[in-house]
Parts: sequence; structure tokens; C-alpha cells
Amino acid sequence: MQIVDRSNSEHYLWGAGCDGWHLLKRDDISIITERVPPGANEQLHYHVHSRQFFYILTGEATIEVEGVRHSLRANQGIEIPPGVAHQFWNESSSEVTFLAISMPKAHGDRVEAASL
Repeated sequence: MQIVDRSNSEHYLWGAGCDGWHLLKRDDISIITERVPPGANEQLHYHVHSRQFFYILTGEATIEVEGVRHSLRANQGIEIPPGVAHQFWNESSSEVTFLAISMPKAHGDRVEAASL
């Protein structure tokens, strides 16, 4: 067993200046913490098999799910079932940090979606 945090976790870059850290990276479950600067977003997509839960740690985010926009603040989360198109936005003036929990892992299971 090992205590994990950003300093000893696998780091990756995505989008325009966004960071991710794999806190738990297994085939059956993935837990990632991510940092999204103001104005950044991800592409609209869905996962064939992965069910995800996004939990905001700091800041305020917008998550579009099947064309419906949801505003989330710190200590709020949303579940995204497999096959459901979604997109994460930081439209605020402060960075957002959040947890992305995926079962099974979402990497390799992502499909870009057409704009709704």
C-alpha cells in the first residue's frame, strides 16, 4: 500500500494548459485529479463502457451532458453513464480542480461526439 498524491502520481497534459494526475490507474477503475485553467475546456465526447463521476474540489465548472449545461461548485458532483455525450468547461476566472472517477477506466474508451 502506498499513499498517493500529485507528487508521486503519473502526470499528463491535455487540452490548452490542463493537467491530470493518475491517483489510481487500473483497468477496472481510474481515479484522476485534474486542473483546468480559466477558459479551458475539453472536446465533446462519450465513453462506450466507462461510467464516470466528476467531483469538483475547487472552483466552478460547467459540464454539458447531452446538450444540457450543469453548473457545479466545490463539493458537488455529477454522474455520466456510458454512451452519454459530455463536455467539461471552465468558464470562470479561476482554475478548477476536480476528481474524475471512471469504472472501468476511460482511457482508450473515448469517442468524439458531434456537437449537439
